[in-house]
Amino acid sequence: MRRTFDENLSELQDETLAMGSMVEEAIRRSVDSLKNRDVKEAQKVIADDSLIDKKQYEIEDRCTTLMATQQPMASDLRMLIAILNIASELERIGDHAEGTAKITLMVADEPPVKPLIDIPRMAEKAQSMLRRSLISLAERDADSAVSIAAEDDEVDDLYDQVYRELLVIMISDPRTIQRATCLLWAAHNLERIADRVTNICERVVYTIKGEIGRMRVSGY
Repeated sequence: MRRTFDENLSELQDETLAMGSMVEEAIRRSVDSLKNRDVKEAQKVIADDSLIDKKQYEIEDRCTTLMATQQPMASDLRMLIAILNIASELERIGDHAEGTAKITLMVADEPPVKPLIDIPRMAEKAQSMLRRSLISLAERDADSAVSIAAEDDEVDDLYDQVYRELLVIMISDPRTIQRATCLLWAAHNLERIADRVTNICERVVYTIKGEIGRMRVSGY
């Protein structure tokens, strides 16, 4: 029984990592579509969001089945609860990526307000944080999770920079307001993605330490 449970738990963890890879790719493709004004790529990101949703449902179903049939111990139950919550966060991150792809459709035929530099940087940082947060779960590395969560400040700083630059552009040329606002939405999606990665890191710490709460850079 124990060996079967461990195998199922390991498979669930692998499925969560696979879902994370799907979501990370969605972030990259959505921002690429925005940067390149690639309508076809944006439409693919929107269509593929249903695959992310399906993966979440599969993970939830397997988690609840294990809880109901295997009577997991406290540490195992924490892992199952963490996987449930992380799958939910990943699904919402996928929604943010889908939202960015929809913004591409809104602005694709309009002239660019400015070259996209900081928004792709935000995306790269958010993708890296997401990938490493899931590695910290797989490796049971609470210290790494705390360190990754602290990097959210870097994404916030980039968002503030994008906000200020676009605000100046809108003030100087009111004709750009709609296009600049769309870029602000895209930047906000990425800022929220980093926030959700922080939530994942908190769940990693909960799984390992049995403690949960808002993270502090100084420790947990």
